[in-house]
Amino acid sequence: MTRRIAFSKPTRDEDEFARLVASFREAGYGALQLKMGQFVPWLDDPAGFRARWGDEPGVTDTLIFFDALDDEGAARLERVLAFAAALGTARVVYCQDHPHGGVTRDELAGFAHRISGFGARARDRGIALSLHHHFDQPVMHPDDVRAFFGAVEPGTVGLTMDTAHLAKSGVSDIPAFVAEFGSLIDNVHLKDYADGRWRLLGEGSLDLEGILDALDAAGYDGWICVDEESDASLDDGLRVSRAWLDSHG
Repeated sequence: MTRRIAFSKPTRDEDEFARLVASFREAGYGALQLKMGQFVPWLDDPAGFRARWGDEPGVTDTLIFFDALDDEGAARLERVLAFAAALGTARVVYCQDHPHGGVTRDELAGFAHRISGFGARARDRGIALSLHHHFDQPVMHPDDVRAFFGAVEPGTVGLTMDTAHLAKSGVSDIPAFVAEFGSLIDNVHLKDYADGRWRLLGEGSLDLEGILDALDAAGYDGWICVDEESDASLDDGLRVSRAWLDSHG
């Protein structure tokens, strides 16, 4: 199966972001998945973003947004969806900024119903909304995934699977996670992890090859995004990650 490979990495300033935009295709990636700091300053000026960073759709294929689901956070999420629609973005990945501890199943169902509404409105604009399970957020463990997606309105929200956040959350058998939830997964963040730190691909302890095999077995054909959040430089993140992927099919 031919894999679609994207890249994501925080950048320190506009100059480094400009290097990322200019180099991701040459480095072997088909699209970017932008971190908040790379697009939120432009939320009210999509035309200005386009003028500054160009019209190439791969730059804004996916936007990653981290916020609470209170009224203020919900209003900001609506602005992100409007910005995404203006730029022709394919997917918004939402991380719910709320601690995991103390969330009841009823509260999780309530979150699911509310996020379903955003997903339906996003779908009407041609945008996929994907929930990122996340360490110390309401959807963190497999039981949370079951409860959350059991309450989601079908067809409104997908699941972004992050390999390192699963490991940090204590999920040791990630291929089994893929086998169970493959029908929900619409986006993958591939990163390595060891000793409490994000690592370059191949430099941590995760069975990334086994995870990729499980995705292939599940028939997954969406983006595999190298979510590079290690301490490595931008150039090393692009180069080392692509080299690892090339050496693993």
